[in-house]
Amino acid sequence: MKYKAMLKETKETRLLPSLQTLATELGLTVDVDQKLGLHPDFAHLKYSDQIENHFIVSMFVDIKGSTNLFRKYTPETVLIISNTIQRAAIHTFLLFGGYIHRLQGDGLFVYFGRKGQSISDCVCKALQSASVFTYFVKNDLKELFLEQGIEKINTRIGIDLGYDDDVVWATAGIGEISEVTTCSLHTSLASKMQGFAETNGIVIGDYIKNEAESYEEFFTPVCNRTRASSDRYIFEIPDEQFRYTQYDFNWLSFLKRQSFIATDLNGNLTLKPKAPNKQVYIGQNIQPIASQNKPYLKL
Repeated sequence: MKYKAMLKETKETRLLPSLQTLATELGLTVDVDQKLGLHPDFAHLKYSDQIENHFIVSMFVDIKGSTNLFRKYTPETVLIISNTIQRAAIHTFLLFGGYIHRLQGDGLFVYFGRKGQSISDCVCKALQSASVFTYFVKNDLKELFLEQGIEKINTRIGIDLGYDDDVVWATAGIGEISEVTTCSLHTSLASKMQGFAETNGIVIGDYIKNEAESYEEFFTPVCNRTRASSDRYIFEIPDEQFRYTQYDFNWLSFLKRQSFIATDLNGNLTLKPKAPNKQVYIGQNIQPIASQNKPYLKL
């Protein structure tokens, strides 16, 4: 398949029917009309010199292994593969109320949260979406790609929360070369944390842990895994006694505990439907994006 043909087949801005079904089952409203780099609650700051303070959950998703694809495939094929993964991510994060702020190479930077929404709800949605997407990449997408000899396509994700006093919203850049974005330590730490995540792993910050007290059992300091005491804190200001811990997030155990998830006899995660006798595998909600694009066919 050529890239142009792929775009023609997937030009719809609406969610895939299977994902829309998942949204309906979970009672979620999906914003498919958002614009990149323009969070709707802060769009009025565009072209202005005004600033606002407001909390936000920041998530950085890094797709690992894509560079090595150039050893085997043409640039157009690599583009289709990367675009497939990005579209799967975009659909998943939209489903859970995320705002796609920026595409960075084959990765993504996503915000969770808006005015009037509770911090705990934003944190929960971010953790749920990251878990669902990571499960898909580690299982369903891996199987699809391995069938065509494509290996080692994985993700690493960092997630952090900045409170009102920690986050400044403003326009960065000039004129049309600009975006409405945040200036915050915790925005920066989300990106930095993904670098400490293991393959298909998720690392979160102290403030995320604080707002997810009921899920505390799923967080362990990164240094417990790496056996390096220096990995405990992702950021320090010793003079102010400020030390910010980073944690590995056991996303699979967390996902199994969600009220909308069930596990079948084969260990596959499925959606608990409201309608009787209807079983939907988690991967099936995103898999059509990959299967219809056939990104791994030789050109």
